[in-house]
Amino acid sequence: QVHLVESGGGLVQAGGSLRLSCAASGSFFRMNAMGWYRQAPGKQREFIAGINRDGTRNYEESVKGRFTISRDNTKNTVYLQMNSLKPEDTAVYYCNAKVDYSGTNYYRDVWGQGTQVTVSS
Repeated sequence: QVHLVESGGGLVQAGGSLRLSCAASGSFFRMNAMGWYRQAPGKQREFIAGINRDGTRNYEESVKGRFTISRDNTKNTVYLQMNSLKPEDTAVYYCNAKVDYSGTNYYRDVWGQGTQVTVSS
């Protein structure tokens, strides 16, 4: 079983920066895409950034140019550098990983517990 643990959330003023980390632990055969989602109060969880094992990235439109996703495959860790934060970025941020446990190319979704990001105006 893979566990994802996020860290780096907190309270920041508008225009500030935060860096989120998500470290995976446990046994698995292969970890493919990793990504970040967020959920604001009263809203559905939304995708904001993803990165494949080969480093290809994609972003939700509202964070392009402000957020940067990266990963360290040797540490099974994904990062989200968030710059120029806005109050509307306030949400619980969740890490996600696609995990193949047994080498069958069947990937399961694994989620972290979430970390709160609050941006004050």
